[in-house]
This record gives sequence, structure tokens and C-alpha cells, in this order.
Amino acid sequence: MSFIESLTLALALTYSVSLIYWSGKKWGALVSGGLVSAAIISSLYWPLIVALAIAAIGAGLAAKFKPELIQGESRANNMREGVQHLLALSMLIVGVQFAVNTALLKSGITPWLMRPDVGDAFLPIAGGIELKAIINLGIWDKNHPAAAVMLTVVLLTGLLCKRAFCGWACPLGLAGEYLYKLRTRFIKQELLPPAWIDWPLRMLKYLLLLALLYIVIGMPTMSIPGYLNSNYHKIADLKMALFFITPGLVTLVCFGIILSLAAWRRQGFCRYICPYGALLGILSFLSPLKIRRNTEHCLIDAKGMNCDKCSRSCPANISVHKQINIRSDECQACMRCVSACPKKEALSFSTRNGWKLSARGLTIMLLTIMFLLPLVAYLGGFWHSETPVEARMYLIQHLDKIGH
Repeated sequence: MSFIESLTLALALTYSVSLIYWSGKKWGALVSGGLVSAAIISSLYWPLIVALAIAAIGAGLAAKFKPELIQGESRANNMREGVQHLLALSMLIVGVQFAVNTALLKSGITPWLMRPDVGDAFLPIAGGIELKAIINLGIWDKNHPAAAVMLTVVLLTGLLCKRAFCGWACPLGLAGEYLYKLRTRFIKQELLPPAWIDWPLRMLKYLLLLALLYIVIGMPTMSIPGYLNSNYHKIADLKMALFFITPGLVTLVCFGIILSLAAWRRQGFCRYICPYGALLGILSFLSPLKIRRNTEHCLIDAKGMNCDKCSRSCPANISVHKQINIRSDECQACMRCVSACPKKEALSFSTRNGWKLSARGLTIMLLTIMFLLPLVAYLGGFWHSETPVEARMYLIQHLDKIGH
């Protein structure tokens, strides 16, 4: 685990413990903080221990100079944007680190900067095959174990807190938001497609998901060990990077279409293209947490007023004010509708039996899932790639000759 991975993990878990404390669960925060600290210290891995110290100092300084931040008393929109941007910054630094590591390998120099394992999150097919190997064969991949861990993390977020990963953590969704805002500076119209176009376009991401599932499910179980030990799999991350760095004409056209969709419609990439979004959309139907409208407090039902602020604030254009429970696969639990509602009791992110989760609570749940599982995986020896540096150096020199 590289230092930037360690620091991001320590900051996220420390912030979660702080939010638990300031939400009134002081004993819960004490126990959680003690367990996280004990786990990190027991690793005897200096980057994690130093990162924990930095996170603790940072939390103390924030409590003094920015108490509303560390206490989680910011507005839901501000909290979500802060989490999104910090995670995106972390991934950007990880990308730079990966690029430097790869450049050194390409030059035949033993890297002085280690490869960040979290980059394996961009290998969903490898992660799916690894999970299949764990379930059917009881074997764990040694080359890209973080791919299975991160895929599991994303799936858990979908099962427990709807598509909150898309709305609160995904850097691609954030990039799409900036593209959309850039477009609206020059062309202010919404340019929403009619329903007869929108529905077929929404099916694209499900077709892409089916293609990925076909690759994973279609691979014979007995062929999996051979694949996991193949030269192609050992440098699957480099193959993926090469695909983006040196795209062909068809790839450039596809990129152009994706960027155009993201700029054309808010959350266009998430809505039409992203197979991860499709998978989380399906899993979100099983999530106990949903946006729910309380008709006793809603101005529409209680006072007969014509209010649709919640629907107008929804980036997915869901008619929130016309529904009781929002079951849509497009809902990203962003809580913009909850923030926009003039009646605090009218809208909530809650379970069927009335247990409500605030923006602070959702942040705690999401960050805990996203970072506690990787910490456990690291401590258990199921995170860091065991592919020798010498092997990666040799394979990268012959990258063009290595196929499936």
C-alpha cells in the first residue's frame, strides 16, 4: 500500500470516527477509533502509521479552525462535494504515481516510487474473474488482488446505500458534472431528449454490463487459474493504461461520443454509458435505504401547494414530488432533493420502518465501507500485488506482443 493510499485511508476512517463522535455516539466513536488505530499500528507498516498520525493531527486542527467541517454540520451538498473532490484528488495523485512507476519500468529502471494497488479498481473484468475464482475454486489472485477487493466494495455500497458511490465518490461522475457545467456556460438550454430516445439510450449501459458479465461468467472455471497466472493478466493494468494513452481512431470516436453525452446532459455518462452505474442501479433495488416522501409534511399533500423543488433539484430528472418511495435505478442518493425541500420532515433517506440516515450518516457508512474493507484486506495479505518488479519490467518491454 503506497503512502497516498495509506493517507487517504487514514483520513477517511479518521473523519468517519469524528463524524460518529459529533453525532452523539461518543462510545461508538471511542470503540471505532480504538479498533482502527489498533489495526493500523498492528500492521507495523510505517506509511500507514505515519498517515494515521497525520490524520489525527489534521482532525485536531480542523476541530479548532473548521469545526463545522469536522463535526459534519455542513450542508449535505457541501459535504458531498467535499468528499467527491478529495477522493478525486487522491485518485489523480494515484494516477500520477502509477504513470511514474510505469515510466521507470519502461526505461528499465527499478522504480523508486511503488505501484499503487488501488488502481486495480479500474479492472472490473479482472475483479469479477477473481471473485469467481474465490467462490468456485477457493483461490485468491496474487497479481491484482485489489481488483476483487474494490469490486466487492462497490457492490456493497450499492446493496447498503443505493447508488451513493456514484453520487458521492466516483471521480468520473464528478468529471462529467464539470463538463456539463462548462457546456451550460455557452449553451444554457437543458437539451433533454424525448422519452422515446432517452429510454433506448439508458439501455446502453445495461448492454455494456451484459457484455462484461458474459466475459466473466462465460470463462470456464477450470480456465481461471491459467488466466490468473498468464502474462496478460499480470500486466492487465498496463494494458488498460495503454488503451487510454494511445487510443486508435475507433477509441477516439468512442471517447468523443462519451464526452458529448456527458456535456449534453447532466449525469449523461452515468445515465447512458457506465456499466458500473448499471450494476449499482440493479443492486439499488435491494437497498433498504431510499429517498422517501412523507405526505403528512409535504406541502403538496398537507397544504395543497404546487411545490416541485425536490424534482427540479434532481440531476437525474426524477419526479420526486409525484412519488412516495423513490425506487428509480437512476437515484444516486445525492440528497439534493432533501436539501432543496422547504419542509425538513417531508423528505428523507430512510428505511421502510422509518430509520433515517442524514448526510453525515451516509458519509460515515460510505467511507467506512470504502476504506475499512481495503484495510482488512491489506492486514490479511489480500491487497498488495505479488508480481515481481523484474517480471513487470520484462513484460512491459514486450507489451505489444502479449495478448489474451
